[in-house]
Amino acid sequence: MRTTWMLVAVLGLATVVARGGEVYTSLFSDKAVGGYDAVSFFEGRPVKGRADTALRHKGAVWLFASEQNRAAFLREPERYEPQYGGYCAWAAAQGERAPGDPEHGRIVEGRLYLNYSAKVQRDWERDIPGFIRKADANWPRLRAE
Repeated sequence: MRTTWMLVAVLGLATVVARGGEVYTSLFSDKAVGGYDAVSFFEGRPVKGRADTALRHKGAVWLFASEQNRAAFLREPERYEPQYGGYCAWAAAQGERAPGDPEHGRIVEGRLYLNYSAKVQRDWERDIPGFIRKADANWPRLRAE
């Protein structure tokens, strides 16, 4: 019970910090996906991007591990952008915003979903299709907040 309350408290604080912006960036950075190369998730292994490949998109700085990945993103950003702007997929299903962590990402049907933590990701994985449906329904309102 104590663990549940701590998770609720942490997610509540994270939700406050994560408010604002279509693409999640941390409180102290303007980097999307925590500075990871969004394209690299689709290559099977997420890696940090390099500063010399940076580009600004949707108000955030996106970094890439290579010029090829940067070019791929520029051709099809909607293919590589994490769903819900990189906010936590499970939180979006609950009608809230919380930070998405690139260490807890998963590709589902060709889309990248991030979650707040390993515990939250395990909870999300119990009903991925159901949580995606709920998050998809909530995201237009959450994006506008």
